[in-house]
Amino acid sequence: MLSRRRFLQSLAAASTLASPFVKTLQGVAHASEFGRAARLIIFFTPNGTIHDWWRPTGGETDFTFGAGSMLEPAAAHREQMVVLDGIDFYNVSNHEGGMAAMLTGNPGTATDGMSVDQYIARELGAETPFSSLELGVLSLPWGANSQTVMCYGPGGTMVPADDDPRSVYGRLFGGAGGAEPDAISLRQASILDLNRDELSALRDRVGSEERTKFDQHLDAVRAVERRLGSALGEITCDGPSSEPSVSRWANEQFPVVGRLQTDMMLTALRCGITNVASLQWSHTVGPPVFNWIDEYTVRDQHHSLSHWDASNTDGIAQYVACQRWFAGEFAYLLNELQATPEPGADGSMLDHSLVVWAQELGDGRLHECRSVPFVLAGGAGGCLDGGRYLRYDHEPHQKLLVSICQACGLDVEIFGTAAHGAGGLEGLLS
Repeated sequence: MLSRRRFLQSLAAASTLASPFVKTLQGVAHASEFGRAARLIIFFTPNGTIHDWWRPTGGETDFTFGAGSMLEPAAAHREQMVVLDGIDFYNVSNHEGGMAAMLTGNPGTATDGMSVDQYIARELGAETPFSSLELGVLSLPWGANSQTVMCYGPGGTMVPADDDPRSVYGRLFGGAGGAEPDAISLRQASILDLNRDELSALRDRVGSEERTKFDQHLDAVRAVERRLGSALGEITCDGPSSEPSVSRWANEQFPVVGRLQTDMMLTALRCGITNVASLQWSHTVGPPVFNWIDEYTVRDQHHSLSHWDASNTDGIAQYVACQRWFAGEFAYLLNELQATPEPGADGSMLDHSLVVWAQELGDGRLHECRSVPFVLAGGAGGCLDGGRYLRYDHEPHQKLLVSICQACGLDVEIFGTAAHGAGGLEGLLS
């Protein structure tokens, strides 16, 4: 009979596909049992906002998203969202300054220059194949620099996003520990087929409830494989039959690459490959032209549109249409999390996650980092009550970063620079 130790060791090649079920056999406790978020997701969009089109109307709990407003496409998740207004980045201005400070809180010795996702990953990512996952969409055409990178490791070292879906797939599902598969393996069979025996062995060992979840996880991986194969062109033993039909840096492929990256991030989170992930839609001063939007003809680059003044009604309308499209992608992410049961606990993955929609500027037309728009979503394991619009009076964003850490179970009172006070945002967490 196969021993428990040998059985777990035999899963090495399939570990990144089945890690939540391996953890079930090993008896690893669920994070939310300790009253914290089980995972953190950062969703970034660039170039700020126009507050009159972004702000909800109404009070803290009776607010609404106005018709045609930027957040209206995410209105179905109103009860899972907390909209934060009046958050300032102090001693910071313009695109680059905002990008560098957004997740770091202005690098300080207390957190060693790290961004909040990387800081939290040391805790939530300790037992996952990837401590964190950084994905991008048209994020690095200018290379890694202060305008294109938002994540920072110890000592303020840049952690660029990976904006190549094929690279991401190879890292996540290519083999034991996320090793990228060789070219022949990629062309001969799917990752699921290559690990068929190990996955079948694991499926036979789990209970009926876990078996259902197991099948759902593998179905999700299979769906990503099919979409990735379709996007990249036919794969054969002789190599691709034609040039890939998707390019990570092609403007017209922006929405295609974005959905592929979103779906792979979701699969990684569902499968327990990581508990900390970020999705970076372009970069500050981002150049995409949203010419795929049906509801409004967009002709100018996103960054250019973010600077039109009120007299240019057509430019404003184009920019609002772009922001509404981003809100739709945010809603898609929340939909998928809500539709997925939380492994090992009651409720959905959204109930046990903290999702942060972050931006680097307030009013992009002014290049200000004042009243920078933030939206939090998910139940964070029970410590975040949704359905609220919270307006603050120029609170430093370091307090928001402290609250994000606290929601993820970290005992933190200062994040980044301590110059603007300690503690989290009042009234945010329950």
